[in-house]
Amino acid sequence: MFEQQPQNLQLHVQQLASVAIDKSEPSAWFEVLYAEAKGDTAKIPWAKLAPHPYLQDWLTNHEPFPSQQKALVIGCGLGDDAEALAHLGFEVTAFDISQSAIAWCQQRFPNSLVNYVVADLFAIPSQWHQAFDFVFECRNIQALPLNVRSWVISSVASLVAPGGTMKLITRVRDTEDEPDGPPWALSDSELKQARKFGITASRKTRVFRI
Repeated sequence: MFEQQPQNLQLHVQQLASVAIDKSEPSAWFEVLYAEAKGDTAKIPWAKLAPHPYLQDWLTNHEPFPSQQKALVIGCGLGDDAEALAHLGFEVTAFDISQSAIAWCQQRFPNSLVNYVVADLFAIPSQWHQAFDFVFECRNIQALPLNVRSWVISSVASLVAPGGTMKLITRVRDTEDEPDGPPWALSDSELKQARKFGITASRKTRVFRI
């Protein structure tokens, strides 16, 4: 977790985010971080080189998935979650705002069936609207400041096809006070905003269905 990373790395991430927010480019700091890392995963706080254990557990214990379902991984980082879905037969698109991250994915998985693309959560391609049977969002919303939260939740919700599923992994805070960040954990009221966009929550599994 982020708090378990070296303090100098935590501070560096927070400084990068602060600069980006001051420039009204709240997600721009991701590319800076990945580019600075130059292939060193120790400099990427969330890089585990394995699928997220919550996702892997859910996939392992889920009933068999219909073949050729379309999946989208938001903020795919180094690609492990996307590869896990592809191995189960999903047709996977995985995007990140960081060109360096996408290049890193393509280098790690040169023969991958995943469609890795550079895209911006604030400017989602129109052809992605309600286009995916399964959407995976892991801690990207919480990495963005509160003043863009409603927009981001709406953007994420718009990607899921009718009857589709979104798995959202995020931290939840117990207060409505704005926390220090990043990350900025979601509050209960922000989860209620998600429900306004057609998302209902199961707190135990963090599985959200449209």
